[in-house]
Amino acid sequence: MKNLLPLLILILVSCKSTKNATSDFVVNEAILVNTLNCPENGDCTIELLPKSSLEFQKDEFGISYPVISEGNKTIFKYIFTRNPVPNTQDGSYTEIVFAELDSIVSEKTLTNEALQNIKLHFGRLCYCKGETGYYPIKNGKFKISKSSKNSFKIDFNFKINEVPQIISVINETVCVKSNDNEFDIQRND
Repeated sequence: MKNLLPLLILILVSCKSTKNATSDFVVNEAILVNTLNCPENGDCTIELLPKSSLEFQKDEFGISYPVISEGNKTIFKYIFTRNPVPNTQDGSYTEIVFAELDSIVSEKTLTNEALQNIKLHFGRLCYCKGETGYYPIKNGKFKISKSSKNSFKIDFNFKINEVPQIISVINETVCVKSNDNEFDIQRND
């Protein structure tokens, strides 16, 4: 009987609910962090813009461009900037991925055509005649999930048919340091 009591206590403690209080994540202020998973020849950042709205418009040549304005969503922006090629004029090259998330970011998984539910777009900005601009992403899988109390994970792979691309996978965990309300990126192992 003496051995049975500790076993019962262990069973009761291990049966606590594992349900999270919430799987939502609120971004209250703008965030800009460097990522860990980036091609060797450039820098990557993630920017989150709360209280914003994202729209894509076309210029007089039919090329799409983003318009960010005040709103009730959180804008996700992933930026890859390739290191400049030495002794080259007009050698800058940038790829950008935009998404418009809800103001309270919740776990979700979207694939292919459903990616447009969050206005996922790929931008290629360079001196690449006829191969620059922003394009809706229609082929891929986007997943955002809460990985701990103060962090969320973004897993995204995609393919664009309109233009060449360097970035086709984004795997990052954005973490809130609770003691000073700073944000950081955690390595995904």
